[in-house]
Order: sequence, then structure tokens, then C-alpha cells
Amino acid sequence: MAKERQLSAVVSDTTMDLLDRHVRATGVKKQFVVEAALRHHLVAVHELPADVVIHPRVVVTRASMTAIAERLENPNPTAALRDLMADGD
Repeated sequence: MAKERQLSAVVSDTTMDLLDRHVRATGVKKQFVVEAALRHHLVAVHELPADVVIHPRVVVTRASMTAIAERLENPNPTAALRDLMADGD
């Protein structure tokens, strides 16, 4: 049996609530869920090419957020996007 070590991490209330609900619903221990999820994530990140991994959080600067907001308010769709959206008619 592999030696076990303790891991400490701070998680959001939302994440903890999801974990608690899953543990109550399935009866598995938190330790098992955390280790399985962490192992799954690390193996996937290791085996997948870096350009296909989409990180769940994106940090933007104030300037880039302003640019994003402006593009959302005044969209300028490309011809390819217009063609794609028109295919649904």
C-alpha cells in the first residue's frame, strides 16, 4: 500500500457544498473523492497536449475586460460566423 500524506487546501463554499452533497448522496468518503478527482485531473493534464487544455478560470486585466465589454456591446461578427448562424434558417 502506498504511503498516504495529508493535503490541505482552501476551497470556495460552493465547491465544499457540492462535495458535501456528493458525499451524502453516494456514501463515499471525501478523501476518496478528492484523491480520485485530483488524480484524474493531473493525469489528464499530463497526457493531453497543452493547447487543448482549457483552464476553468481566466484572469483578465481591467483594460482587457473593458475591450471585451465593448465588443459585446458592439459586436462585429465575421462573415464565417454570419454564415454559420444563417445555416439554422
